[in-house]
Amino acid sequence: MSEMRSASQHQPPALKEDTKKRNRPEELGALLGYYQQVNMARSKLRARRPLVEAAVGFALAAVAGCVLGATEDPVDRTISAMTSEGFMKPVMDEARTVGPLGLGTLLGATALTASMSSAAAGVILAAATASVFLSTGSCGVSDAKSVGLWVWSGLAGALGATLSGATQGVVLEWIVNTVGMVGLLWALSVFTLMKPPLHFLFKVIWQQREVCCGLGQVALARERDKREMETKEAEQRERVAVQVEQRILALEKGARARDREYVASQEEELRQREEMERRRIELEEAEMEHRTVQDWIDSVVVKYVAFMAFSGLPMTLLAVVTTVFGVCGYGAHQSALIGLLCLVVVLSYALMKASSFKFWMLAACMGMLATFVVAVLTLHAEQEVVIGSSKMRAAGQNLTRESVASRMNYKASLEAMSAGFFVAKLCQLALGATVGGPLLRWGAGEAKVIVGAAGAAGALLLVAEVTAPVLGQGGRAGALLGAVGAAGVSVGAAAAMAGAWSSWAGTLGSLLGLVLGALVMGKWHMVNIGLQLPVAYVFAMTNPY
Repeated sequence: MSEMRSASQHQPPALKEDTKKRNRPEELGALLGYYQQVNMARSKLRARRPLVEAAVGFALAAVAGCVLGATEDPVDRTISAMTSEGFMKPVMDEARTVGPLGLGTLLGATALTASMSSAAAGVILAAATASVFLSTGSCGVSDAKSVGLWVWSGLAGALGATLSGATQGVVLEWIVNTVGMVGLLWALSVFTLMKPPLHFLFKVIWQQREVCCGLGQVALARERDKREMETKEAEQRERVAVQVEQRILALEKGARARDREYVASQEEELRQREEMERRRIELEEAEMEHRTVQDWIDSVVVKYVAFMAFSGLPMTLLAVVTTVFGVCGYGAHQSALIGLLCLVVVLSYALMKASSFKFWMLAACMGMLATFVVAVLTLHAEQEVVIGSSKMRAAGQNLTRESVASRMNYKASLEAMSAGFFVAKLCQLALGATVGGPLLRWGAGEAKVIVGAAGAAGALLLVAEVTAPVLGQGGRAGALLGAVGAAGVSVGAAAAMAGAWSSWAGTLGSLLGLVLGALVMGKWHMVNIGLQLPVAYVFAMTNPY
């Protein structure tokens, strides 16, 4: 439309002449040349826009990809430290008791529960911070006043997820070193059973937040402005009625009205009415916008509180069942694996067929599947040792039963720890993408979400490295999961941005920047990056709110 307006404003002189002059061949040629120039300019503008989209998308997506790749090296070093023989000794001592299936499901369920809980804690804290700022009027929802809202909410969410993950990591490390795998199972069960009552308590507190936290200041101010507006409108109506009566009396008495003064007074009244109407519309729009944002925040809090409370129940049930199998001596039996698979299928089918399917049900199904995969990988690692030992004995090597059992426990523990931490990282990345994608589609701004989340993730990586001697390996692993969650927000926003461009150039540029940034900063870990990016993209396209 802008090109059409500019073309109409700068018409050639031939259009202003009469019909006879326009029919001359030389002026027709000039007119044709003019329109060819206009069409060429328009085509250049159309060609420039996809290139701009591609450049902007590539730059922003490269930032998200770089911060995702930057998490690879700290995570690899943390896994190497956690899978050392000294750190894994308590796990190896208990591996024979619970069996490979019990060990895999227990460590997988524990890692996923901790990851989901820390991510949900970060989202809830960010939403609560945004609600406090909105309700107290410290920040607005308009573009000019929303910077503080986004900054403080993002910082609160990132710090909440990191502190929650670090705390859970320290506690889990202490439990494993002190009471072993059976104690870890008891702790996981108690923690899972405690969350539903806490869910009910938090819902009651959230519903009464205006009374508990004094969050009604903006509502009272808005009500006061509305009452003042109604009072002014009533006074103006009364003033207009008095003026009309005076005008009628003056006409009845035959007096001449002062036309000029009367017109001026009418114009002043009209101006005041327009000003009051404009003010009333602004108040209604601000109230509607505030209510929309607050309703969205309430929806986020309700869904993530339910997610934190109920998503770990199916995984904990799997861990309890397989651990009982292991204690009874069936931890590596094929029947236990078949029973575990049947339990996963039945629980997933029951959740997927629920009449009111919720976000936590989807997360629970995926968590059960990931827990089952960790258990299968743990059993496979132990079976590889058995097969290798059989081949070595067939070749004439003398292997003692103790050495084979020790190597089986080590390989099973190594696979369970590595796979458990990897699925926890994948879960944290996916949950972060679930936040970043809807935020960008909701209109938070590409640069604001992508760059802000990437900056928060980089700062959290630095904090995790600095505080590693204090936190220990478990606390460091939990803090790194918080940084991965912040990186997931940035990656999810970049994935949503790639699908939101109006041209294929913008989409391809965004995807290229995301992949290249992740590979370059991630030291070309093709397998890890290749697994993480599709998961982040799928979760970024979902809308759990």
